[in-house]
Amino acid sequence: MINVGLVGFGLSGKYLQAPFFQVNEKFNLKSIVTSQEIPKHNFPDTKRVDSFEKLLEDQNISLISICSPSHTHFEYGKRCLLAGKNVLLEKPMTATSQEAEELIKMAKDLNLVLYIFQNRRFDSDFMTLKSIIESGVLGEIHSYEAHFDRFKPILNTKKWKETALPASGILYDLGAHLIDQSICLFGKPSKVSGSVFTQRDGSEIDDAFNLYLDYGKLKVTLKSSLMIKNQGPKYTVHGSKGSFTKFGLDIQEDHLVEGFWPNQPGFGFEKDEFKGTLKAEMNGLDFIGKIDTIGGNWGLLFDDLFEVIQNNKPAIVEHQQIIEQLKIIEAIKM
Repeated sequence: MINVGLVGFGLSGKYLQAPFFQVNEKFNLKSIVTSQEIPKHNFPDTKRVDSFEKLLEDQNISLISICSPSHTHFEYGKRCLLAGKNVLLEKPMTATSQEAEELIKMAKDLNLVLYIFQNRRFDSDFMTLKSIIESGVLGEIHSYEAHFDRFKPILNTKKWKETALPASGILYDLGAHLIDQSICLFGKPSKVSGSVFTQRDGSEIDDAFNLYLDYGKLKVTLKSSLMIKNQGPKYTVHGSKGSFTKFGLDIQEDHLVEGFWPNQPGFGFEKDEFKGTLKAEMNGLDFIGKIDTIGGNWGLLFDDLFEVIQNNKPAIVEHQQIIEQLKIIEAIKM
């Protein structure tokens, strides 16, 4: 088992990571840096520590997962690597591509693993969409539009989330996921354009964006806003043979917040009403039908992380893809 130290016990640490470490027999969640009490009914053997330094000093911990505020990622990641620890780093990896390249080089030079937590590659809707595109049923893709919208008109009570700090704002937050998914599907775009802006009263950060990635024939549109009450499709994809439309957002985060754990039956499976619609030409006939959604499974990321650390397997989330993601963000934020 790989002994793990977790930095931060907010939304990401408490719900998106700790439960997956706990149910995976390949990991032992040894310690968490937090001011909160750790619920012993869920984490009976996990200890609370009051400082990041104590994780660095613990010789039994070989992996540190950083779920602290985004502007701390570069500093904390660097200190972990210098202390000889493998690192799981929450997205956004860093505020700049230069910082990311520095951490990647450091990890390579020290023969340590630096893995980026792009969990939304393992969402139910995205995995379903990816499988449909890869099947070829849509033909050559020429239009791809993805949204990651929420309705949060009231400013976040966590001040760091609403303060203009390095790596702050919706483009680094939700945008990092949409950009990563596009790069995962289509690679590096030839051109990038778009804008970030603020829609909520009193906000110091950008809370909406429109991005356009150019792949030649293929045009990609990525949009996000915190002011969308009646949300439209999450994905709309058109190809030379057909189209696919998917409403709804992956259910894993909601399940986890409700106390539904990854090892329970039904975890990660959405309601049938959110099945995507496929319209395509098959063998000369027009097909219109609903497509079953693959169950979301962020646990696949943790399985991959183990293989990368233990067996030197190439990571699913490639470093160069993260560099390209950050360069796109930088191009829009300039």
